[in-house]
Amino acid sequence: MKIGTIILAAGDASRMGGNIKQLLVYKGQTLVRRTVETAIALQSGPVVVVLGANRDQIATELRTLPVTLVDNSAWPTGQASSLKTGLAALYLTHKDIDAVLVLHIDQPMVSLGLLLHMREVWQDEGKGIVACRYDTQLSVPALFDRKYIDELLQQKDDKGVKWVIGRHRDDCTEVPFQAGAVDLDSPRDIELFRQAYLAASSGELLSDE
Repeated sequence: MKIGTIILAAGDASRMGGNIKQLLVYKGQTLVRRTVETAIALQSGPVVVVLGANRDQIATELRTLPVTLVDNSAWPTGQASSLKTGLAALYLTHKDIDAVLVLHIDQPMVSLGLLLHMREVWQDEGKGIVACRYDTQLSVPALFDRKYIDELLQQKDDKGVKWVIGRHRDDCTEVPFQAGAVDLDSPRDIELFRQAYLAASSGELLSDE
């Protein structure tokens, strides 16, 4: 089964106080590179990274990796534009994909083990969507059967994967992933992450250096 991966990395992280969120470092890797390398390690199909704000700096970080970089000039309009940009780039060149995996770069606890488990659940359960459950959310990482590509392409503004998941709960398998609640959107989020995961990360703090 061929799974195409779309990594959404276009936002400007306006609440980050001047830091480029994609380039924050955790365990010796930037968040964007960590996410991309995890997707590549899945070895299930092509990987597309959608860029927008700070495009040149982020592209430089990924220049040695076997991925497709696509630019979304409409990134300020909302996440849906990046999702559609990634889907278009993926589907135009790989019409034989069986499913699409959507990842964000600000969930540092996403692992290869989680993605492998999601792929296995999708194959075994026979549902069209596999989504991660954390806190009160059912969201990314999320895997969609190809039959949902058209609907994903129709999303607008900030309506994205969660909107589609919500409309098709009867065709969705949930995967528990409480660590997905770690979503680095602000300096406060970074500080909470440092405090909560200092021991687990063997003393390697998240930084912008």
